[in-house]
Amino acid sequence: MATAAATARTRPATSRTVRPRGRAGCEGSRERAGPRQCCRRRGLLEATGLRLAGAAGAEGGLRAAGMWAHSMTVQDYQDLIDRGWRRSGKYVYKPIMNQTCCPQYTIRCQALCFQTSKSHKKVLKKMLKFISKGDISKVVSEEEPMDSHIEDVVACDFAYKSESHVSQSELTPLSVDHTERVENEDKDTGVTKEEVNVQKVESGSPQICADKDTPVPGEPSRPAKIVHAPPKPGKGADLSKPPCRKAKDIRKERKLQKLLQNQMCTFEDSPLQAGDQIFLLQNSKSKTNQPKTIEDFIFVSLPDDAPHKLEVRLVPVSFEDSQFKSSFNQSATLFAKYQMAIHKDTPSDCGENEFTRFLCDSPLEAENAPNGPECGYGSFHQQYWLDGKIIAVGVIDILPYCVSSVYLYYDPDYSFLSLGVYSALREIAFTRQLHEKAPDLCFYYMGFYIHSCPKMRYK
Repeated sequence: MATAAATARTRPATSRTVRPRGRAGCEGSRERAGPRQCCRRRGLLEATGLRLAGAAGAEGGLRAAGMWAHSMTVQDYQDLIDRGWRRSGKYVYKPIMNQTCCPQYTIRCQALCFQTSKSHKKVLKKMLKFISKGDISKVVSEEEPMDSHIEDVVACDFAYKSESHVSQSELTPLSVDHTERVENEDKDTGVTKEEVNVQKVESGSPQICADKDTPVPGEPSRPAKIVHAPPKPGKGADLSKPPCRKAKDIRKERKLQKLLQNQMCTFEDSPLQAGDQIFLLQNSKSKTNQPKTIEDFIFVSLPDDAPHKLEVRLVPVSFEDSQFKSSFNQSATLFAKYQMAIHKDTPSDCGENEFTRFLCDSPLEAENAPNGPECGYGSFHQQYWLDGKIIAVGVIDILPYCVSSVYLYYDPDYSFLSLGVYSALREIAFTRQLHEKAPDLCFYYMGFYIHSCPKMRYK
C-alpha cells in the first residue's frame, strides 16, 4: 500500500459524514484533513484517518481509512485496488471491514472468461432492436395476470347450481319404467347411439363427415371420415397444416445450404461427396452451438436506414483535450439531471464544481507504455452518443492489469434501455479489446459490492 515517511507536520484526523454514491462507493462534501504529506515514487499523498459516521443509518456507520492523492502513477493505483482501495475523485479510501457497518467487497471480473447470461442477452438485444428498428420494449407489470383468457376458461354452456339450489327430485335416480320410456322414444325418432356420438363429435373441432346419403335406420352405418376443420382463432393449432419449425433449425438449414453452395462453386469439377456434406454439417452445428458473445451483439452491422445511431467515444479526462472540453457542459448537465432524478440530490449538490471534483479530477498520471494500449493508461470518460446527444457517460480508469469502473450516469429518459447493465457489458468488451494490444490487461473492476445498499445490488 502507498505508505511513506512523513515529511511535514501532522494534525489529528477529523470525522466527516459522507454518502455512498454509485460504483465508486463513498463520495460527498469533505474538508481536507491536516496534511501529513509523503512521497512515494512520484506520487504526492496526503494521508488521513477517516471515520465515515452515520452514512448507512447504523450506530457505528461506515468506517474507512483514506488519503488524498494529488498525483499517482497508474501502477501505484493498480497496487492499491488489488488490496481493496478505491478512489473517488482524488480521494482514495479503504473500508475497515471488521469495524464498518456495511462490508464493501471488491468486485473483479475475468473479462476473457466472461459469458453472457440470458438476462444480459436480453439487454443487448433490446438496445440492438431500438437502434436498428426503433422498438421500445414494454415492461409487463408483475401484478398483471399471466393469461388474459381467464373468461374462456370460466365460461360454460350450462348454469352452475350449488347443492342448496338442487331439488330432491333432481337427485332421485331414474326408475326402470322411466328408462324403458326413454328407449322407446329413441326408437321412434330413429336416433341411434352412433349418431348421438357423431353429433357430439361435430360440436368439437374434429368433425365427422358421413357420405352424402343419409343412413337408413336399421342398416349398418358406413365408415365415417374424420376431417380436421381449422380451429377458431386462439383455440389451438391448425392440425390440417404442417407443424411449425423452430427458427433456429431454419437458420441452421439455410447456413448449411449456403456452405454447400459455396463449396460447389469452388469445386465445380469435383462435386462434394456425402461424407463431405456430413463434415460441413458437423462444422456448422459446432459453430452454431457456441454461445454468442458480447461482441456478436454490439459489433453487428446495422441497416442503412436504421432510425438511430449509437456511438461510443473514449475521451481522456483532461481540459487540454478538445473533445473533453467541447462536451464538458453537456456532460455536466446530464450528470445533474441524473443525480436529481435517481439520487434525489439538490441542484447545489450536483453543480459543475461538484461534477469536476467528483468525476473529472483524477490523481492518475497519463502514461503511454510501448506495450500498452493505443489510448494509453489513465482516467477516461466513455461517452455514449445517441443521435448526436450524450445519453450516458461511464467514468473508467485504464490501468496496467485492468479497467476500473469508477461511476456511471445516464439520461433517466432512456432508463428503459437498462443503460447500467449495457454499459457494464460494453466495458467488459472494451477490456477484451484492450487485451489484444496489452496482454497483461485482462480484468474488469466494478468497484464495491454492498449488499445492504439497494442501489448497489444490480452488480
